Amino acid sequence: MPFYRRGSKGPEVERIQTRLKELGYYLGPVDGDFGGGTESAVKSFQKAKRLETDGVVGEESWKRLFAEAIPPPAIGQKSLAYRCLALTGAFETNSAPPDCFAGLSGDFDGQGISFGVLQWNLGQGSLQPLLIEMNRDYAPLLRDLLHDHYPLLVTFLKATRDEQLAWARSIQDPNRKTLFEPWRGLLKALGRMPEFQEIEAAHAETLFQSAQKLCRAYQLGSERGAALMFDILVQNGSISNLVRAQILHDYEKIDPGLDEAAAEVARMTIIANRRAEAAAPSWVEDVRARKLCCAQGEGRIHGTEIALETQYGIGLRQRAEGVRRSR
Repeated sequence: MPFYRRGSKGPEVERIQTRLKELGYYLGPVDGDFGGGTESAVKSFQKAKRLETDGVVGEESWKRLFAEAIPPPAIGQKSLAYRCLALTGAFETNSAPPDCFAGLSGDFDGQGISFGVLQWNLGQGSLQPLLIEMNRDYAPLLRDLLHDHYPLLVTFLKATRDEQLAWARSIQDPNRKTLFEPWRGLLKALGRMPEFQEIEAAHAETLFQSAQKLCRAYQLGSERGAALMFDILVQNGSISNLVRAQILHDYEKIDPGLDEAAAEVARMTIIANRRAEAAAPSWVEDVRARKLCCAQGEGRIHGTEIALETQYGIGLRQRAEGVRRSR
């Protein structure tokens, strides 16, 4: 059953905040971020309605707020590839959808502009195809977003790589490497558009398919397993032969009496710990926290509570592409 608590983010939280504001309990911004102010407002509402005052919007609190059963998160209707991309994007940017799709960096690494969940960039030519595709398939939407800046973008997309990089550097602070307005706001708005998010997901498909192959290699059949392997590929690049040998050795110690769900969690936990321990010393615990969050379905990442099922629709259920394997 879905629930929303401190750390939750997204459109469902916006809806909760809007309703609490209408009822006079919430005075903060409707930003989709379930922080302390939202939690306080929920507790005040619960106290007034003689509900358990825990600050969590679960089945009963949602029903009293909206006079309806609590729905599953909207993101659950998206493809598994999209959900995995959104989760890893949240880890990378500390922002929930849609803002995780709008990650934006300047020329700190010599790449001009880096944008999106996977930080596609101008220098390597990986960002231009996404922008070209957006203009090809959704030109009216892009024109409505950019207004009088639209012709400049069209010209930019036809320019040479050197010209594109020179322009990108001209619209950002040369010291702080942050974009000037209006381009910072325009690109952020582009990343929040569902159409561009789907383009990002399509361009991450090859990586997602590689994650699927890793799932098959390590006997993982769940959605959580796909999320774990996708995050490994994004954050860590791969699993070395040495780490693979350690993982498979640890598999032999898994209790053969466990049911399939418990065995799946055991396998994922082994992978999470072994891959974390292979990271650079300064990154071990960060990697471990992310990977264990995927394996166990919840965790605290950079101070934010993450729950895969309720926030991203990623469960321990078998993924459509998954194949159940014997232990």
